[in-house]
Amino acid sequence: MVVAVDTLFMSARFRRTGTGVYLRHLLSEWIKGVGQEFPGIELHGFSHSGANWARNRFRSPLLHVHETRALENKGLWLLGGMALQSAKIGADLVFLPTAQHSLPGWSASVVATILDAIPKRLPSGMNRSSARLHAMTWINARLARRIITISSWSKRDLVEIYGVKPERVHVTYLGYDSDLFNPSEADPESSADLLRRLGIQQPFVLHHGMVQLRKNVHRLIQAWELIHETSPGFDTQLVLAGPMGHGHEEILKVHNAAPHREKIILTGELSDAELALLIKNATLCVIPSLYEGFCLPMVEAMACGVPTVVANTSCLPEISGNVLEYFDPASIEEMAGTMRRALEDSCLRDRLRSKGLARAAEFSWQRCARETLQILNETFNDSGRKPTQRDA
Repeated sequence: MVVAVDTLFMSARFRRTGTGVYLRHLLSEWIKGVGQEFPGIELHGFSHSGANWARNRFRSPLLHVHETRALENKGLWLLGGMALQSAKIGADLVFLPTAQHSLPGWSASVVATILDAIPKRLPSGMNRSSARLHAMTWINARLARRIITISSWSKRDLVEIYGVKPERVHVTYLGYDSDLFNPSEADPESSADLLRRLGIQQPFVLHHGMVQLRKNVHRLIQAWELIHETSPGFDTQLVLAGPMGHGHEEILKVHNAAPHREKIILTGELSDAELALLIKNATLCVIPSLYEGFCLPMVEAMACGVPTVVANTSCLPEISGNVLEYFDPASIEEMAGTMRRALEDSCLRDRLRSKGLARAAEFSWQRCARETLQILNETFNDSGRKPTQRDA
């Protein structure tokens, strides 16, 4: 069975996007050994001429990479370039790791990953790009033979919003990089250097992820300020680690108006290694998001053994296994109270640490990759199509 994988997001410019991270880890696990568990599957990807990812780390007899100039224009690739290339190699099945393609005209069955329904659930945060993504999601949800999503909450949204039959939607939880995000002790010298460079002093409360309205960072700042107002002697910094995203201007207005803004640290984008080191030095991690499809930052914090408190919305209780402390993300008072309890109660922090570690251990990219290939295999078998025959 020839499987054409859309590898557009393997390009360096997409490396740190959600789809880029997802696809890189799937391919890595497939060529490290998971792919050998499905001997009938032949994986094919596409790259620019001389692309580093195809020549170096992902070079493998399990993955056939075809060079094509069609990838030079993202828009044309999504509108039909990928479909033409998959037909050219005689693909029996197409795997799309993102719901951005125009699907009519495919010569093979399609399995598409739809991570979440954020463009529809949070329309106030939509721009032209997300409006287009919503339209493409609708097309993919209707026409793909099977859909992969990353939480039962997202599955429910896809069924409810896009009218997809539940049996067509399969949930595969994401993994995390356990080489970086783990409970091993942070190197003291590296930690001191990083904190000094970023202007951070311990103890500090950490939020990591994009600084955008959907992440509810503005209310987090207000909740942190409320603790300052009601707790004399409170001397804990708030660190917001991550690049600026949609609506960050409003967040910066709240930041600039905060009475204790000098204790709020905006780090900007960090490398994964720097981020892991920062998490391990945090006293408490907070995830106040209004909506998530999976929330990898929460799992990363749990995997590092850092006490974590989160919003009680969307998939967060599901993915965390209901073992953390939760708050209403619309209530600044409730958020502040939950943070204060965790900061003041060492027994509670110990419980959050141990429960979080146990839950995080249930997630892995190997499991995600294996379940994804299983879905691809089942989809092809159910199609009744005979596999493409290759010359010996």
